[in-house]
Amino acid sequence: MFTPEELKEIIRGGEGIRVEFKRSVPSKVKELTEEVCGFANAVGGYIFIGVDDNNVIVGEDINNSKRAAIEGSISEISPTVNYNLYNANIEGKSVWVIEVFMGKAKPYVFSGSIYVRDGAVCRKVTRVDDMRCFFQENNQIYFDSTPMPKVNLMSELDEFTFGSFRQMVGLSGDVDNKQILENLQLFTDDGFVKSGGVLFFDASPEKYFPHAMVHCVSFKGIDKYYILDDKMFGGTLFNQYNSTIQWLQSKLQVAYSINTAGAHEEIWEIPVPVFREAVLNALLHRSYYEQGANITVELYDDRVEISNPGGLLPAVANHFGRRSFSRNPIVFSLFTRMHLVEHIGSGIPRMINEMIKVGLPEPEFETKDMFSVTLYRPITTINKGVNISQTLTDRQVNVMNIIKKNPNITMDEAGQLMNLGRTTIYQTLKELKQMGLVCFTGRKSSGTWMVCEEPFKWKLK
Repeated sequence: MFTPEELKEIIRGGEGIRVEFKRSVPSKVKELTEEVCGFANAVGGYIFIGVDDNNVIVGEDINNSKRAAIEGSISEISPTVNYNLYNANIEGKSVWVIEVFMGKAKPYVFSGSIYVRDGAVCRKVTRVDDMRCFFQENNQIYFDSTPMPKVNLMSELDEFTFGSFRQMVGLSGDVDNKQILENLQLFTDDGFVKSGGVLFFDASPEKYFPHAMVHCVSFKGIDKYYILDDKMFGGTLFNQYNSTIQWLQSKLQVAYSINTAGAHEEIWEIPVPVFREAVLNALLHRSYYEQGANITVELYDDRVEISNPGGLLPAVANHFGRRSFSRNPIVFSLFTRMHLVEHIGSGIPRMINEMIKVGLPEPEFETKDMFSVTLYRPITTINKGVNISQTLTDRQVNVMNIIKKNPNITMDEAGQLMNLGRTTIYQTLKELKQMGLVCFTGRKSSGTWMVCEEPFKWKLK
């Protein structure tokens, strides 16, 4: 506690980031508690009761009843705030001081809200961006580390996910479930399960986080006009990951390469490691403070778009593709232990390299507010039901452009324009016809080639 002279010196400095004046105890005591909460979430501070806004000491008497009300209200802050409440005689007048110490267990919450000291005022954090900044600036306090006192994880454990975790991590069957969860540091010192543990191992985390799901939608064409399929996947994050990958694989096309020994190799139109990485990134890095949006996977005829709430963290914005920094370190650690995260910071370059390797455009990334990756598909014959993935060559695209501009052109004329022989032009048209991209109308002797309606953009090798 400070001496009267020291307190008087603080008062002379006026209100600021660490000092607040109250002429008297507010009629609503919670206003004082909000100030206490704000100081605890900042660097600590002092509330002087009995000093007006002009730094004039007016004095204030606080009886036992008022003092009990103040202390009772402050006790509602969670976790418990470290503070002193005492009386000082300054210039012959009674001034009460609430000395609040900087909290070590941020965030401090009062009535379900976070309050912070912003300059000389205390304000409630409501915007998600402000909340994100607050947590980033305060020793990286993460959403998945927040306690959930009302959840009994042991009774709600998802046996499939936990069993898969045991197997993939190589844990002995002799160690009981509770001990494993404790070793993973999924409980607070008070014994409450952390949000990350609920998201990863609870059978129905959507009961507590309705927004923590993956929404998969398949559209016909290249816009959102006609929906072909619409699925919502909940459950543990591991289950969401598996369900989303299975859904994508049921929609994307695959060809088979057979070697001389008769072995089959699956060749997906988009390399499997690419969309696995994109889905995993969405689960690892989404902002779970954003309660109005799910992770979305949107499948169009020409592309796949995977988006998650929350843009890039400032720590990686200037090092995109080279540095990894998860806003959910508990979730990140659990996926890493299951060997689903390969090399930290290598995911984006690996996605780019895989797409280039098969002749597809590099992924496109949007990193502000929502993080989104667009993976372009090759030209496929999805509408024809043929199980093959095909990327158009320059020659095929040029032939399609020529006949689209002049359907009556002859093969000889097309060959002259492209400096190709009649046989090559005919073979190219045959290839395009097999893919359902061109068709022949009219009589054999006088008919014309036509480009079918393009369901998606052309992509070149």
